[in-house]
Formats: sequence, structure tokens, C-alpha cells
Amino acid sequence: MTDRLPFSSLSVIIPTYNREKVLAKALHGYLAQSSPQLIHELIVVDDGSTDTTESMVSNVSKQSVFPIRYLRQSNKGPAAARNFGIREARSDLVLFTDSDVIPERDLVEQHIIRHQKDPRVETAVQGYLAWAPSVNPTPFMRWYGENQLFSFRELQNKRGADFRCFYTCNLSLKTEFLRTCGQFDEQFKTAAYEDTELGYRLSKQGLHLVYSSAAIGYHDQFFSFEDACRKALANAPATRLFLRTEAGREASRLIQTKESRPGYAFGARVATVVARTLFPFRGFLDSSIPLPGIVYHLFFWFSMQNAADENGPSPRQ
Repeated sequence: MTDRLPFSSLSVIIPTYNREKVLAKALHGYLAQSSPQLIHELIVVDDGSTDTTESMVSNVSKQSVFPIRYLRQSNKGPAAARNFGIREARSDLVLFTDSDVIPERDLVEQHIIRHQKDPRVETAVQGYLAWAPSVNPTPFMRWYGENQLFSFRELQNKRGADFRCFYTCNLSLKTEFLRTCGQFDEQFKTAAYEDTELGYRLSKQGLHLVYSSAAIGYHDQFFSFEDACRKALANAPATRLFLRTEAGREASRLIQTKESRPGYAFGARVATVVARTLFPFRGFLDSSIPLPGIVYHLFFWFSMQNAADENGPSPRQ
């Protein structure tokens, strides 16, 4: 791949479905950016919403100093919506985020800075996602966000990241690289593993994924322990689809490598006995009292093991 000149603006791409209220918060977050001139355009791709998303976006666009474009498609899922945005983007750089992610005031600037430092077409920037203070995150949520929903804790000490850390909640890439080397697989109809699968294919084309802890978005959603378990179960169809792909097979191989380490099987048996004994007390996981991370891990792992008996292993275990 050849080097590119530094980038001076980007296109924000946000897929959405029936999230008018939280999307409005996200859009106002972009209006309040410290450097709004860095936003070439903001593209909202409505995946067939039945609420008043369109009129809300129209009203917000009247307050914006940069173009806000509303695109609509029939309900096909976030993968298809992002592909629509890629096709329509008019900037050399695209920033993917979600409709429930509110940007920090310098989010766009931080992405631009990293791309200007490394303008190679294959370089992508993975930003950080924290919980929005307004949702009053519990200690469990903080653990869940850092260790299970995403792997930001592992990224902190790494210069680069592999395809399993390719999260479209806060991710920027060169538009040319996406259009040339691969886009989202539209067989994925829900927001699960469609980003990981694309990250794997792009990594085979030379993707260089760097992490920026300074590019911060705030996830405006509350999760209890049971919510997290239900989310994992709801992802079962996407999990099965993912495991049939080359990316899924590679993720499974990495899990099997970890599980083949000496002592893993014995540790798993002990953990199962402990978790089964303590599981009736899982309501304490949502308390405001911080528990050791291993406790959250134990209960969540046990729940996922039970789910795996029915649906197969989760590639993000």
C-alpha cells in the first residue's frame, strides 16, 4: 500500500434502528465537538426505523455547521447499513460509531491526529468506549465493558491489536482501504460479530489496527448481569454464522489453544463447582459494592458455559 497525505476531515457513519432519543444525544455530541471543521459530513443510515428518527435528524441538521445526511434502507441490519454509508461517504476517512455512543468533545480530533501521524492506507484507529455517567454504571458494568463486551484492558499495553479488537462502536479507517479490500458481510443481520469478521478479512489485506485511549465515546446503555447474559444468548444465531466463517474458525482455534494449556481443564472443573454453588447469590453482582474481577469472570463464564452447551462456544470467551 502507498502512503497518503495527512487527513484533514472525516465522514461519521452511524447506523440506527428505532433509537431516536439516544441518537439525538449522539448527534448533539458531534455538534459540540471542539473542532467541528474536522467533520466533513455525518451520515445517519436509518435501518428501517418505525419511530420519528427522520424528523429528529432533520431538526438537528438545521443546527449543524457540517452536513448531516439522512439515508434510509429497509431493515437489513447494521452490516448493510454501514456498507450503505461506505458507498455514500465523500471523505477519505470514515469514522464508525453507534447510535447509542455519545462522543467526547475531542473524539473526532483524536482520530484525525492518529491518522495524520500514520497516514498509511491500511492503518485504522480503534477508540475507547466508556459508560456514560448518566447511566450510573455499576462495578459489574465496568468489568463487563473492559473485559467481556470489549477487550480494552488487554489493549492498554499493546501497540497493535488483532482482528478480535475490531469494534465499530468507535473505529476509523481509510475509505479507500474499505472499498478496495472488503466491506461488511450482510448475512449478519444483528450487531454481533459482523465487525470481527470484517476485521479478520481486512487483517489478511494488511490492516494495521492501533489503539487510541484518548479517542473516547460514552456508551449510553445500562446492563445488569442478567442483561449481559440475555445479550449473549440473543447473539447465538450470529455466533453460529460467525463460526462458519474463516474468521470464526480462527477465533475458535485461539480459544482452543488457550484451553489446551496445562491446568486449564482442572481449573475449569473447580470453577464450575464454585460457580454452581454460589449462583443463587448472583443478584449481588449488580450491587454498588465492587467485587474482585475474578468473581464477575467466574459467574459470567459459568453462564456462558451453560449457554455453550446449547449454542456452541462464544468466540469472544
